[in-house]
Amino acid sequence: MTRSLRIFYIALFLVTLLVLGLWSVRSFFGFSTNADATVLNGRWTKAVETHYDEEFPIKRLGTNLWAALDFKLFNEGRPGVVLGRDQWLYSDEEFNPIVNEELNLQGNYALVEGVRQTLKAKGVQLVMAVVPAKVRLYPEHLGEVKPASIHANLYQDFHQRLAAERIPAPDLLGPLQAAKKNGQQVFLRTDTHWTPEGAEVAANRLARVIADQYPLSGEPQNFVTEPAEQVTHKGDLRLFLPLDPLFENLMPAQEPLRKRNTVAAGDPPAGDDALFANTEVPVALIGTSYSANPNWNFVGALKQALHSDVVSYAEDGHGPILPMLSYLKSDAFKNSPPQVLIWEFPERYLPVNNEIGDADPQWVAELKQAGARQQNVAINTKSETPDRAQN
Repeated sequence: MTRSLRIFYIALFLVTLLVLGLWSVRSFFGFSTNADATVLNGRWTKAVETHYDEEFPIKRLGTNLWAALDFKLFNEGRPGVVLGRDQWLYSDEEFNPIVNEELNLQGNYALVEGVRQTLKAKGVQLVMAVVPAKVRLYPEHLGEVKPASIHANLYQDFHQRLAAERIPAPDLLGPLQAAKKNGQQVFLRTDTHWTPEGAEVAANRLARVIADQYPLSGEPQNFVTEPAEQVTHKGDLRLFLPLDPLFENLMPAQEPLRKRNTVAAGDPPAGDDALFANTEVPVALIGTSYSANPNWNFVGALKQALHSDVVSYAEDGHGPILPMLSYLKSDAFKNSPPQVLIWEFPERYLPVNNEIGDADPQWVAELKQAGARQQNVAINTKSETPDRAQN
């Protein structure tokens, strides 16, 4: 290599480093840390290192390039997503086989029954809202990947078990399928969750069953749902395709989302009636991000359909069981139990070992044991009935 060529390579290397350095420094414009992060306690330095590592251009280039190769050559994304046709994405939780699935199933079935008994002791009627899997509603966009056998009859089996335990669980799959046939999109294309239209369909179905079987006390309240701003929604499943910013054009297109707002119609009650209305809880809602995320307006749809206020204790990112366990230990449940409690429970969480957070494991085990005992009584009673009929 000649001296001139060596100088050229050195200069090119230095220029590349300078460009990458300036690009990295650019990422610190607007960067801030928490007030308790100082140089003395080391938290500020750690925050700077983490931010720099995440924004380092070489890392982002490598991540984007590798993701693009997986996407184009193998039609795959990161663990967490299953790629379908027509730019449809699915959560791999609806496809993967489950470790200890039978043990988890029986434990979760027993826990649901144990929760029902705890609520019944306080005079609360439990109503289950089992959310069907997205792949169950939109199987036509699947590619070659198919759900594991555990998922085939999961929705139907869950309903059969709830019916055996006399826990009301209105079918949401049928109404959602009917709405889909009528041209409504009930689940988002690039997201795990339902659309506001799908949430409204589910709310209406739940409200009809509650009105028929468990009429709410108190004066009905009117609520009105109005369209809000339309946004360009980045589905949560797109996060498992780290293609942006370099290969954004390869990503499934973002989709429009028309948000909704639900407000009370007319003037609120005054005087003593208003005080009573604030202390009485007709309906409470426990659930996951299907309920907690305001983008879907599930709480608002329930209020309008039920003609009643709904107090939501749903949590985002913790599954259906942890929010329920937290609620059962809360002052809200001890002091102001609702007349009806709706438990939104996506079917895909049934065969997994759900997190319980800070809940006492012994108490959770006791809930399961109580539920299992009741299930055994129901099974024995059912098996003895034909014998008595023959005698």
